[in-house]
Amino acid sequence: MKRETKITLLALMLGVASMPALAQDDTTGTTTETTTTQTTQNDNGGMDWGWLGLLGLAGLAGLRRKEPTVVHQTTTNQTATPR
Repeated sequence: MKRETKITLLALMLGVASMPALAQDDTTGTTTETTTTQTTQNDNGGMDWGWLGLLGLAGLAGLRRKEPTVVHQTTTNQTATPR
């Protein structure tokens, strides 16, 4: 694509991105205030799901990659000398 075409497309996309903000402008000058209070009680049936998640993560801890066991062997050759 030519450089001028890229610049034109970029300018158009930036212009379109600002359109929803322009559409929300209130030009009538009237204001109506409405207050709604809603109380909900959600006790999840008495279950604390956070603890269940922590138990699940603790169960996954045993699946982590184990470090390889390194074994070092040292051999010595000692010959008995006759006396």
